[in-house]
Amino acid sequence: MLLTLNSKAKGEVVNVENTPEVTILELARKVKETTKRKSTTEFSALPKDDPKRRCPDTAKLERLIEWKPTVNFEEGLKRTITWFVSKNSAHR
Repeated sequence: MLLTLNSKAKGEVVNVENTPEVTILELARKVKETTKRKSTTEFSALPKDDPKRRCPDTAKLERLIEWKPTVNFEEGLKRTITWFVSKNSAHR
């Protein structure tokens, strides 16, 4: 909300995430661990223009609206999974 209301951020593209880099494989493992699922991980060829690394950098966000992430990766993942579970339960 702060970002959408700030005139300095109008038209800007910023990362809104936490700063530690996490690979897709690490993310998949954490999701399985957190959800206690036994799903398998499938590997596919990356699209030609897919970035090999995604390194979050929130410096621009911090500069524009003086905000820093306060929730770590594990807690954010738990909150996200809880939100998706609650939304899925509401549609049954």
